[in-house]
Amino acid sequence: MNRRDAVLAAIDAANAHDPNRETDGDRETPAAELYGQRMSLVLSEFDPAPSDALQIAVRGQHIERWKRPRADYPEGRTGYLQWRRDAAIFHARRVADIMTAEGYDDDTCARVGTLIRKVAIKSDPEAQTLEDVAALVFMRWYVLPFASGRTDEELFPIVQKTAKKMSARGRAAALRLALPAALIPAITEAG
Repeated sequence: MNRRDAVLAAIDAANAHDPNRETDGDRETPAAELYGQRMSLVLSEFDPAPSDALQIAVRGQHIERWKRPRADYPEGRTGYLQWRRDAAIFHARRVADIMTAEGYDDDTCARVGTLIRKVAIKSDPEAQTLEDVAALVFMRWYVLPFASGRTDEELFPIVQKTAKKMSARGRAAALRLALPAALIPAITEAG
């Protein structure tokens, strides 16, 4: 096993401790582990030749997310943004520790951390790819459960905000997903 694959396996092993479970087909699996694997799957479909740094960042962007629950932060936008910033820093540090244990140098660990923290999304092609992949994973597997109990009017701005963070290529990929017809304009109008 090469060191990239060893890092991916270590991320999966860490995420396998997620007490939250999700059903995927006929098997129940730790939610964080499944999310990371879905991220890698979508990356492989979206970018046929991603760098090792991008592959690691995509798999580890939410490593051990259950350890930093949203409920620990105040309600509202300010609390949400603080939670996201703190979580990104935590994820970047956690992945860097795993990478260091597998022999990666400080520069590569820092690069992965920059990607996980989504620094310069619109000007860094790899950061933009990570953002596109995360949005595609959300739209492919999580938007319908998220939509449960919400009206189209409530969901539309959420999907539109997500689509605005995406590249034109990412939005085009989103339009190929099986989404509710009412949400398609949220993507097409985001560009």
